[in-house]
Amino acid sequence: MALKSVTIKLYIYSGTEGVYTSSDLKYTISKDRISTKTNITIEIANLVRDYLELNFNNDYISSSVWVTVSQTLYDSDTGLEYDQGRSPVVTNYLALDGYGYYEDSINPQLSTAALYTSNNMYLPEGVAGKFPIFAEGVGKVIIDSATTEITDSGNSNQKIQYLTIPANSNSIEVYDTDDSTLLKTVTVNNVCEPKYTPYKITFVNKLGAYQDLYFFKKTTERFNVTDEVYKRNNISNSSVTYNTYGGQQQRYNVNGTSSLTLNTGYVNEDFNSAIEELFLSENAWIRFEGKTLPIIAKSKSYTDKTVLNDRLINHTVDFDFAFNKINNVR
Repeated sequence: MALKSVTIKLYIYSGTEGVYTSSDLKYTISKDRISTKTNITIEIANLVRDYLELNFNNDYISSSVWVTVSQTLYDSDTGLEYDQGRSPVVTNYLALDGYGYYEDSINPQLSTAALYTSNNMYLPEGVAGKFPIFAEGVGKVIIDSATTEITDSGNSNQKIQYLTIPANSNSIEVYDTDDSTLLKTVTVNNVCEPKYTPYKITFVNKLGAYQDLYFFKKTTERFNVTDEVYKRNNISNSSVTYNTYGGQQQRYNVNGTSSLTLNTGYVNEDFNSAIEELFLSENAWIRFEGKTLPIIAKSKSYTDKTVLNDRLINHTVDFDFAFNKINNVR
């Protein structure tokens, strides 16, 4: 017998692993084996991403889904199932909207503990923060001297948990499920900023979690307008004259967009990785005038900064608000 083809069924759902219904069947895919190959490869990541909803409203809700893959193999000689009498092979996966780098190779194993890419967290003095962890791989988290035990119910809606970091905390320690192996230490830097208004940017990081970055220093706001103009005939047919206050040029399709230039203030070198992931993120928001608003990182190039080269490290990033000023939602 030789492998001819495979048919896979993708079930994508929330809740408990392996508990799904026929309505959760999102895709059925069949593929033949290429004659020069011994196996069949099917990429499902982009299909699953269609069902990962990232609707952030300052609420820090776990954004993960279960994916159950049921595969049936077929024999090239008989056309029947490759292993007759055997049930389809069923495999369960938990999907997050993360990614690996090229140098990480195929299907890299990302962090299964702290879903926070930096070793430093910067918060305004007197303001609490949020710290994302992956519940399956963490037993406890110690914030200063206070211990939080982590429980994993198996439900997809709590696989990513966002711990509240109390205002003016100093350190975060993340431990393995054995409660003794230290996996990550994060230093909390409480920044006193008496002159400027700090702005919080939240983005989806490499690990598929919401991560906050505060920009503490100078903010520059800009407003850009787009329009079109046509030349109109404003002469009156009845009087064969025109009003001089009417004008020959008429604007239409007028709208505008707002943009911001933000500065982090002086930060540690390891902040480079967070800025890089912000630039690569498809989803980001700003807390602005009491609302959570979508933004897009307008800056398209980034220079890695080091203490050796730059001494004091400040990151400047340009953002566009991701909507028009005049509401034209139809």
